[in-house]
Amino acid sequence: MESERLPRGADPSHHLKLGRGGLSDVEWVVQILQLNHAHRYPRMRTTETLAALQVAVNEELVESADGQILADAWRTATGIRNAITLVTGRSSNVLPSDPRVVAGVAHVLGYPVADRGLLMEDYLRVSRRARNVMERLFYGWE
Repeated sequence: MESERLPRGADPSHHLKLGRGGLSDVEWVVQILQLNHAHRYPRMRTTETLAALQVAVNEELVESADGQILADAWRTATGIRNAITLVTGRSSNVLPSDPRVVAGVAHVLGYPVADRGLLMEDYLRVSRRARNVMERLFYGWE
């Protein structure tokens, strides 16, 4: 599945949508929760990922800490995607490699100019955590 998701040659740690711990991982977890539980919890019947995730947390289908990790990853990836569009005028699902674009995206997201590398570190950290949660909840891996 992993090899079929990503475009050829894409770095799975830098793809905001299809990479490890990216948007799709979070959305798949939420969708499997919806498939399994929305018949009992009608508020889960929504297309809003974070709203459905919050219902899953509120109903104790997902531990609060896991829900927070998934929500943080989703917000971080979405924020970066939106900032890339603002900075470059084009949408992209890949973390930028051009230092000027990284600096612009970091600035839009409120990172200090001297710490633009922190943006990449933050994304890699939250996506790694989200991937661990996804593997446990989606695949049942411990």
